[in-house]
Amino acid sequence: MSVSEDNGLFGVSEDLVPPAVIKSAGVSEVDFDGLLSPPLKLQEDLKNGCGGQLWPAGMVLSKYMLRKHRDDLVGKQVVELGAGGGFVGLAVALGCKTTSTLHITDQLPMFELMKQNIVLNNLTSKVSANIYDWGTPTPVGLPKHPDIILAADCVYFEPAFPLLQETLKDLIGEKTVCYFCFKKRRRADLQFMKVAKKLFDVKEVDDDLDREVYSRQSLFLYRMTKKS
Repeated sequence: MSVSEDNGLFGVSEDLVPPAVIKSAGVSEVDFDGLLSPPLKLQEDLKNGCGGQLWPAGMVLSKYMLRKHRDDLVGKQVVELGAGGGFVGLAVALGCKTTSTLHITDQLPMFELMKQNIVLNNLTSKVSANIYDWGTPTPVGLPKHPDIILAADCVYFEPAFPLLQETLKDLIGEKTVCYFCFKKRRRADLQFMKVAKKLFDVKEVDDDLDREVYSRQSLFLYRMTKKS
């Protein structure tokens, strides 16, 4: 699937966020409907897990950040959870004004792919790849309570839900905002959000121009903060 073709809102197809196609390893270029120039280059490779390719929630969250937070991340500490190849974090690093190291994180199988994509986009001075297993202590070098957490398509494996919730509890501080985007694929996904709403202040993002369209694809974008 080439996402550089100009034939849809995201340059993917006529559908806003069609189901991701399982594909062979290769490099895609993504310009987010003209929001990013030059485009993001993404090495995709599924040999070490499903996080090795672009998924719809990552596209939704990236476009939102590029539209709404292009100029207000200066001095902010940003961490991406479950980054896979680092799609969302790298898009933010390329298209938004940032002055602090942006940390993209995932488990060990994704580590080399994250590093490859950092190099591919010439972001070695701006982005750091980190191994982060949910439910374990925050890795050394990551901010204890980042200003911004990015999480796209992290809700897909039910046994990991409590671990992800534990990590969010660890990271979300008084001033932290977590932008959390996921595609509802099964009932258990809604159960994750039910628990999350007990743990955090959770509000659906309502200022996204594409919301009405992607919501029909069972995609949701939330803003999570610490309960007051």
